[in-house]
Amino acid sequence: MANKFYITTPLYYVNASPHIGHSYTNIAADCLARYMRQVLGQDNVWFLTGTDEHGQKIQKAADQAGLSPQEFSDKMVLQFTSLWQALNISHNDFIRTTEERHISFVQRALEILHKNADIYQDKYQGWYCLSCETFWTDTQEKGEVCPDCKGPLEKITETNYFFRLSKYQDWLINYINKNPDFILPQIRRNEILSFLKINKLTDLCISRPKERLIWGIPLPFSPQHVTYVWFDALINYISAVGSFDAGDNYNSRWWPADLHLIGKDILRQHVIYWPIILRALKIEPPKAIFAHGWWMIDQAKMSKSRGNVVSPIDMANKYGIDTYRYFLLRDVPFGMDGNFSEEAIVKRFNSDLANDLGNLVYRTLTMAEKYFQGAVPAPGRLNEQGLKIEGNIKALAKEIDPLMAAAGGFNFGLALEKTWELINAANKYVEETKPWNLAKENKTAELSSFIRLLVDVIRQAAQQIYPFMPDTAASIAEQLGQDRIKKGRPLFPRIDLKTNG
Repeated sequence: MANKFYITTPLYYVNASPHIGHSYTNIAADCLARYMRQVLGQDNVWFLTGTDEHGQKIQKAADQAGLSPQEFSDKMVLQFTSLWQALNISHNDFIRTTEERHISFVQRALEILHKNADIYQDKYQGWYCLSCETFWTDTQEKGEVCPDCKGPLEKITETNYFFRLSKYQDWLINYINKNPDFILPQIRRNEILSFLKINKLTDLCISRPKERLIWGIPLPFSPQHVTYVWFDALINYISAVGSFDAGDNYNSRWWPADLHLIGKDILRQHVIYWPIILRALKIEPPKAIFAHGWWMIDQAKMSKSRGNVVSPIDMANKYGIDTYRYFLLRDVPFGMDGNFSEEAIVKRFNSDLANDLGNLVYRTLTMAEKYFQGAVPAPGRLNEQGLKIEGNIKALAKEIDPLMAAAGGFNFGLALEKTWELINAANKYVEETKPWNLAKENKTAELSSFIRLLVDVIRQAAQQIYPFMPDTAASIAEQLGQDRIKKGRPLFPRIDLKTNG
């Protein structure tokens, strides 16, 4: 395994408040970052997130709010930073595209590409979707409707600068074919390869005239133009962690990124534009780009226009941060679409968290207090069932490791399932052993080894759930102590559906 791990989320547009989809990406990234810190050490993992603050949508939203684009961005960015703090997101860096470190880096990248003739000037005539901030050709659009968002398209004609995307199409197809884990999950890889085989890439318009859009990074070789927001935003992955030297070589401890985590709606920009931009800059592509699915409400994608957007902070406040994190990562296979409902959260809470984990912790610590005055017993001889559970404790980390890697599809749900198999085996062990009978019969040695095994199960479970539920893991560790139990309240008191509403 490499001695570093660099993970990124997309930069989120600040034109609207964050929703469940934003929180899903960041919670998944946070889980992987925490997991890799356990494996590689704190100093060998870098987790980047941030906000995308340029472009027409931001300028339009700022105008409607009666603010300058910078004032609007400064105000909106607080919603994201406060949400990540509330959801216990452990990012190492938060980059804004309005920061000088990013602006100067983007301009340097543009200069390099222009000098190498990968950027040229030409007249643009075609269709533009404001909602997606994406250009479409006459062959791609159907009836003046955006192929992606189905919103209206605007016909524009203007002199702009273009990046030679088409020049690198064959290289990209070969690269994807030779690197099976570059685009994940497999269904997205197949989708992109199919697109590239059917469609001839057109060069990418990477500028806007200032007379139409002021809010963007000026082109260093044409101050009357600003940079197209997608070119600007993608560059953040390298602007945040490295620099160009005098010979135009990019240097970074962290690059290449080990994982770009994105939603499937921005797949094309990340797996076509981005690797080609990097290739033109003579920079290695990221190792993997994973596009996860959407959270739906009643089988419809969440959107402001539909009025079905759910606030992540409301869910976290209502059910607890770790419950919310657990539900998002456990309920749906990562990469697939999921249907969000509070009923599903409550079901997971009462079953997995209250009945299984919470019950095991509380009953074990209660027995340790009752039978051993709160001391953690020493290990002892175990029966056949106990030895099997002991073997499961030792094997758990090795079972989870491959599931949390690219080759395993970052299978959060199955990783949690493995931990819950151990928890459930321990609960079954309690029911079948009937420790209260061991106490009545004064079988102290058997009772001692039994309680110690349960403590060891809980310790291992806490370690494995830490990336998913950091506060819960910390609470369990505190209650277990080193040698003495410090039992607290039940971790997950059951939710009564009648009173919960």
